[in-house]
Amino acid sequence: QVQVVESGGGLVQTGGSLRLSCKASGSIVNLYSLGWYRQAPGTERELVAIFTRNNMSSQYADFVKGRFAVARDTAWNTVHLQMNNLQPEDTAVYYCKADLTSNSGGLYERSDYWGQGTQVTVSS
Repeated sequence: QVQVVESGGGLVQTGGSLRLSCKASGSIVNLYSLGWYRQAPGTERELVAIFTRNNMSSQYADFVKGRFAVARDTAWNTVHLQMNNLQPEDTAVYYCKADLTSNSGGLYERSDYWGQGTQVTVSS
C-alpha cells in the first residue's frame, strides 16, 4: 500500500504565505517525482510545480514562478511547497502526486498516486 498525504493548507490574506508538505509512504521501491497540482471550482486540475528526484530539480508553472518554491526535506519521501505573495487566484485545492514504483506482494508496478488534497484560500 502507498499513501500520499498533503498538509499545510489554510486561509491567508493576499500577499501572505503558506507552506504545504507532501509525504509519500508505504511499499515504495523507487520514487521518481513529487508534483503539486491545484484545482479551483469549475476548472481542470493544473500543474503547479514538480520535483524530480533523479536530478533533484524542480520545474514550475509560469503563473507561480518567482512566488512558489519547492523545498526538499531531509526525509527522502517528503517535499514542501513554499508559497509566497499569495493572490486570490491561487485559491484552490492543492494536490500532491507521487510517481513511483511500488512492491505489492512481489509485484512491481509504476503508477501515480494522489493525495486527498488540502484547501488553500486567499482572501482579498
